[in-house]
Amino acid sequence: MSLFAFLGAIEIGLVYALVALGVYLSFRVLNFPDLTVDGSFPLGAATAATLIVAGVDPVLATLAAIAAGAVAGLVTAWLNVRFGILHLLASILTMIALFSVNLRIMGKPNVALINQDTVVNLFTWLSPAIAALGLPVRAMLKVVTLAVVVLAVGLALGRFLTSEFGLAMRATGANARMARAQGISTSLHIYVGMALSNGLVALAGALFAQTAGFADVTVGTGTIVSGLAAVILGETLFRTRSIVVMLLACVIGALVYRIAIALALNTGVLGLQASDLNLVTAVLVGLALMLPSMRNPLKSLFRRSA
Repeated sequence: MSLFAFLGAIEIGLVYALVALGVYLSFRVLNFPDLTVDGSFPLGAATAATLIVAGVDPVLATLAAIAAGAVAGLVTAWLNVRFGILHLLASILTMIALFSVNLRIMGKPNVALINQDTVVNLFTWLSPAIAALGLPVRAMLKVVTLAVVVLAVGLALGRFLTSEFGLAMRATGANARMARAQGISTSLHIYVGMALSNGLVALAGALFAQTAGFADVTVGTGTIVSGLAAVILGETLFRTRSIVVMLLACVIGALVYRIAIALALNTGVLGLQASDLNLVTAVLVGLALMLPSMRNPLKSLFRRSA
């Protein structure tokens, strides 16, 4: 695998690390299966790209994308909490609606960001140092930008989930009835958690558009699969109860997942091509799902031998 392909895998892995953190928040912390992310990811991309093309500062455009994603999460939570609609159905309804919303925002299926200022330009002062190392400047700037954002988000999310409010949110997901008995407003924590989750996914979409150079209404297809695969892979690699380590595991899971896909498609050993991406993705996700259960028979075998 070439250096460019490796850096590309790291870049897309860092983008989906934000998706994994959002999915972890809804899926594991709140115990809320949420398919809204397939709509909030392109929502973030569409919002940021449209505002940047309109001349808005990239940082403000990214913040607006996060706010749009948070609103999408609130809609899903509202459908579930206020009307008692099943988690999956509520999120599917929001996801379907977001397809039309994204088309409305962009006014067309695709918005290009060629020659536009993006958040990547905030780190152009590092260009001489990167060039001196003999590394591709633009590709490294994208990786640095995404790494800084993922680090900042991971630290903030870790601090939030270990706060009193975050502990109450975790209690809501673990046992809502007991949480209510302890005086915790479970509805409030579901609203906040879903807004945070989809805000993070929209942030990933906004950064994807700015690093890839375009926003497309179809970029969200399979986002939930990639997010879940990263979370499950991280949980398989790091079996821990620490919330901070688990957040780190989500990031590493996303990176490992994307590097594995890049290796499968670029080494040429198996004769795979770019058109086999969905097949490779399905196989890797299947392996990630099977790995936790595959370890138990081995443990049982060793225990019997002992």
